[in-house]
Amino acid sequence: MLETIGIFFAQTFIIVLAIIAILLTLASLALKNRHKDSFEIELLHERFEDQTQALKESFLTDQEIKKEHKRLKKEAKQKQKEDSDKKQRRIFVVHFLTGDIKASDSENLKEEINTILGVATKDDEVVVKVESPGGLVHSYGYAAAQLIRVRDAGIPLTVCVDQVAASGGYLMACVGSKVIAAPFALIGSIGVVAQVPNFNRLLKKHDVDYKEYTAGDYKRTVSIFGEITEKGEAKFKEQLELTHQLFKSFVSRFRPQLDLNKVATGEFWYGETAISLGLIDEIKTSDEYLLTLSKDHHVVKISFEHKPTLMEKISEGISGAISKGISLAIRKLADQNTLVK
Repeated sequence: MLETIGIFFAQTFIIVLAIIAILLTLASLALKNRHKDSFEIELLHERFEDQTQALKESFLTDQEIKKEHKRLKKEAKQKQKEDSDKKQRRIFVVHFLTGDIKASDSENLKEEINTILGVATKDDEVVVKVESPGGLVHSYGYAAAQLIRVRDAGIPLTVCVDQVAASGGYLMACVGSKVIAAPFALIGSIGVVAQVPNFNRLLKKHDVDYKEYTAGDYKRTVSIFGEITEKGEAKFKEQLELTHQLFKSFVSRFRPQLDLNKVATGEFWYGETAISLGLIDEIKTSDEYLLTLSKDHHVVKISFEHKPTLMEKISEGISGAISKGISLAIRKLADQNTLVK
């Protein structure tokens, strides 16, 4: 009997130790991942120059390369002397290229702008490469607000679009004191859209009651499972129209020359047409613009990336699993309805 109890307690003790070890390991990993945010500075003018020089030297003999290096050293000394005599204008470059529906790059953009505003002056310039088809209003409004900080500081702001700046993407792009786009970049889509699937009739067909309790006449106007009333739908459309008016007002603030009746229809245009409508100021790719600036300016790319901690990854995974579970349940319910038909 005593031997059995001893074995039981020994096994329990081992299990407890194993659990503690796992918890300590997770805590250790979480602590290690806590301060792993990435911040990088890249001198683009030097990179462009080095790449061009490497190509030039590929066509030269060894003797010609030696002469070329002597020439470069002499030019570098002369340029250093000239730079010391005059203040060199700096071009700060940041990227907003992962323009998903939540504008997830906004926090990274905020940190990059924070850093730039700590050193940039009115003699410098900030270039932001934007690529986004749009997304949530409040998310892109927050991202655009980061760019407004540059304008408010009196620093020239240029926004470059190589592929797409539509809806929320254009909400950001229009803040630029100068907007440049590639010939076939998609520009505009100054409009608001909302899509809400409704399963109320499906629930009723399967004798499923859905109760939703609210305080306030318009706390919930349209929902996925509740019955959509004329009053609620009318209010929902009213709110949608109000959001569109705010969007148009925002664009007009930074590009007052636009004919909003013509461009705020929700349509998008290619760069070649967008320039004639006043949505952009110049047709050019971002690389062409930066290469031109790099000949006479210091072009510095600033990039900040938040590395999620272990706990954030776990939380994100759980949240994603729950969302997928709900989505799967709704899909199965819809499939059952289809089979019944």
